[in-house]
Amino acid sequence: MKLLGKKLLHNFKEKHADARSQIESWEAEVEDAQWNTPHDLKNRYPRASLVGDQQVIFDICRNKYRLWVQVNYKNGIVLTRNIGTHKEYDKWNIG
Repeated sequence: MKLLGKKLLHNFKEKHADARSQIESWEAEVEDAQWNTPHDLKNRYPRASLVGDQQVIFDICRNKYRLWVQVNYKNGIVLTRNIGTHKEYDKWNIG
């Protein structure tokens, strides 16, 4: 998959060092992945939350942080929409 929005992830890692290794592992896995359907994504990340057809929420650091991405399965693109604390996540308008 092509991962867009890496600057947002980079900035978050700079502020939240405890999330750095998990985010970097996730980035590498996404770039090596080939998800053609939401089912493909859920096979690898069963705890990810699907919101509609393209929005996905990942738990980072045991749910301390949330990562929101939009996945275009047809074109193989994952767009980072937002990343933040669980409290910040509660204010996001997803879907």
